[in-house]
Amino acid sequence: MLRNADDTAVYEELQKIAAIHLSRAAGQPSLQPTALVHEAWLRLHQRGWKSRTHFLALASRAMRMVLIDSVRARFAAKRSS
Repeated sequence: MLRNADDTAVYEELQKIAAIHLSRAAGQPSLQPTALVHEAWLRLHQRGWKSRTHFLALASRAMRMVLIDSVRARFAAKRSS
C-alpha cells in the first residue's frame, strides 16, 4: 500500500526500471513490469538500505536477477522435456 507521495514516486521509478530491464531482456519475457517490481520487493523487503538511491540500485539488481532466474527456469524446463 502506498502511503504518501514519496511512496508513489518510488513505485513509479521502480516501474520505469522494470520496463527498462524488460526491454533489454532477450526473447519474450514472461513477466510484466508490475510483476517484476513485486518479485524484486519480495527479495528486498527484509534487507536494509541506506538511502533512496541505494534502495533503487538494490531493486534494479533484484529485478535483473528475477529475469535471469526466469530464463534459467525456462531453459531447464526445455531440457527436461
